[in-house]
Amino acid sequence: MDTIRSLLGSRILFFDGGMGTLLQQAGLAPGELPESWNILHPDTILSIYRDYAAAGANFITTNTFGANRLKLHGSPYTAAELVESGVRLARQAVDETGRKDLFVALDIGPTGKLLKPMGDLAFETAVDAYREMVETGVRTGADCIIIETMGDTSEIKAAVLAAKENSTLPVFVTMVFDERGRLLTGADIPAAVAMLEGLGVDAIGLNCGFGPKQMLPLVDQLMDCCRTPVLVSPNAGLPVVVDGVTTYNVAPDEFSGIMAEIVKKGVWMVGGCCGTTPAHIKAEVEACRALPILPPKAAVRTVISSGSHAVVIGENPIVIGERINPTGKKRFKQALREGDLDYILNEGVHQQDFGADVLDVNVGLPEIDETEMMEKVVSELQGVLDLPLQIDTTSPSAMEAALRIYNGKPLINSVNGKREVMDEIFPLAKKYGGVVVALTIDESGIPETAEGRYAIAEKIVRTAEEEYGISRSNIIVDALTMTVSSDQSAAMTTLRALSMIREGLGVKTILGVSNVSFGLPRREVINSAFFLLALQAGLDAAIINPGSEPMMNVLSAYRALSGKDKQCVDYIGRFGAQPGTPVASSAPAKGLSLEDAVRRGLKEETIQQTKALLSDMQPLDIINEKLIPALDLVGKGFEKGTVFLPQLLMSADAASASFEVLKMAMQASGTAQQKRGKVIIATVKGDIHDIGKNIVRVLLDNYGFEVLDLGKDVPPETIVETALREDVHLIGLSALMTTTVPAMEETIRQLRAATDCKVIVGGAVMTQEYADQIGADFYAPDAMTSVHYALEVLG
Repeated sequence: MDTIRSLLGSRILFFDGGMGTLLQQAGLAPGELPESWNILHPDTILSIYRDYAAAGANFITTNTFGANRLKLHGSPYTAAELVESGVRLARQAVDETGRKDLFVALDIGPTGKLLKPMGDLAFETAVDAYREMVETGVRTGADCIIIETMGDTSEIKAAVLAAKENSTLPVFVTMVFDERGRLLTGADIPAAVAMLEGLGVDAIGLNCGFGPKQMLPLVDQLMDCCRTPVLVSPNAGLPVVVDGVTTYNVAPDEFSGIMAEIVKKGVWMVGGCCGTTPAHIKAEVEACRALPILPPKAAVRTVISSGSHAVVIGENPIVIGERINPTGKKRFKQALREGDLDYILNEGVHQQDFGADVLDVNVGLPEIDETEMMEKVVSELQGVLDLPLQIDTTSPSAMEAALRIYNGKPLINSVNGKREVMDEIFPLAKKYGGVVVALTIDESGIPETAEGRYAIAEKIVRTAEEEYGISRSNIIVDALTMTVSSDQSAAMTTLRALSMIREGLGVKTILGVSNVSFGLPRREVINSAFFLLALQAGLDAAIINPGSEPMMNVLSAYRALSGKDKQCVDYIGRFGAQPGTPVASSAPAKGLSLEDAVRRGLKEETIQQTKALLSDMQPLDIINEKLIPALDLVGKGFEKGTVFLPQLLMSADAASASFEVLKMAMQASGTAQQKRGKVIIATVKGDIHDIGKNIVRVLLDNYGFEVLDLGKDVPPETIVETALREDVHLIGLSALMTTTVPAMEETIRQLRAATDCKVIVGGAVMTQEYADQIGADFYAPDAMTSVHYALEVLG
């Protein structure tokens, strides 16, 4: 709605506060679906909406957080019915005020599932579930869409696409980061911002997870990289249990005081999440409404991202690995024809090891389905590597397929000065986000002069900005490297064009460096000399083979000499071991060890290495001496924040594949792996979020425990009965929603009365204090902590 967009930046705007805790106070039973109250108790929902409007909120968030069909198992109501009733009530509450600055915000929460390749939820299935919510919300009268409490950038992208493909409403996205500034699936704040700004959302922010004081450092990180309006909605502190009721420990006055500090950092919209009430929002409005709007302080940057981190182009020259490309590579072509994805993944792994910052991905062969292969390769690469990718194809369908499922903001290779190409590629870049590589070629070919190439670059930049709304910060220009074997002036023309384009247009630059030496002997000599000249001329990104020692040596030396490598730290790290110590070989090392294959999450390579080891080792020795140490290494990296959830799960998946091979070998020899002990895991009654539980299950299974997974929405009686019947002494309980914590407490109470089990608890709403109050034996803030406790209890 244009009215909302026109208000953004004119004054501080206010979202409402929590819903679940207010419904609990009104009688919501443990495990009862909050959204069902839209139909069963509409007067209560309407009253809450009215109270928030009276408190001064500008946005009334609909009671539809969990109303998507992927979460409504066993509900008598459809997603459309719940969304329609929730929006209709909010519309009534807003309209009866007569206020022109009060709006209905369609609330969309997570599905509770992990998307592929980490989980089993297909991307388009998620998009379709969100589409249903959006279509219903728009039809019933929503004014904007708030996608909130999200922890997975891939799922966020699915929700944003559903919103933008099925409405023209403003779209706001708020996420839940941990104290290190990481989402559940590993993205840091700059990575999430890069993707969301690329997708063109109207506001980006933080909600849930922390109280306002704990959220202050995360707000600082967000403001440092975000130029889009920012929305912050903290909890009212941390949850505590008082007389069996979940409450929060930050009162309205304290809450509003800290929210004023947050607004003074440049935040344009504030609200509240769990535990906040109309009183909190009223105090917040009074404390913040007169504060001035501050312009974004983040610099304009050319930035791309993976599912874990962002790469800023222009701060330091970056390397784009060129090896995932069939041109001139017989073995790579064979891998594409045979669908040998492990070979392709290994090429990516080796390039990352050699220092690539980004990987170019080109899978174009006439005899294969490029669109299908591109989608597969992008998905698999993002499952095992955390580098951003450059999508390299001349096929618009392959480009769109890759951009749609890409987790992050990629490089798009490429557009050129031909009108038909710009009309094909720029709409895709606008819709999905990305930094577009612009080749200085048009209908007349490649100009022989630097001035001619500058003119094409200027035309491309102007077209992007004026016709498609794509800023020049999202364009990176390739002045085109031509071989000096046929024209000795070619190199100098390219370098002159590069400098003119960078200085005259204010855009970043990219080159395929090795083209300069085509047709000459000892190509690396010419390549490395030209590379240095290009760096001196202002080259920002080089498409090269990162396994080329001469090329990487030039880059390392240039960074040290130009002051971009502070205190020469990277140079010393590369060359400082001992005089004469060789650096990375120009040829990728082959034959990863089993431990490396597991650590990388390379499933097929893990299987091959396991089979090879069986010729010399017993299966149990492989488990104890190879697999478990590899998993321990990955787990320690996860705890330290150097390994993230996607890599953790892919490693566990690779280890599972190895266990299957070893299990068959043990069955054939009449031996068996001894299980460490039985563990029950379950998501408690009323809660249908099972991401955390499923992660714990995978890891416990890999560590040799017999896991009895009872699923989600599990009654306390079922857990107790299973524990008694199976003689289980360790139970893990999970809950995401505040409203289901009483069910967790009741489960623990019944377990204490009937068994001597130890109980682990975890989930987004859990804290150590909260766990202590409900009688748990152990609080697990993450999956690996659960494994450590299980090892301690069951050995």
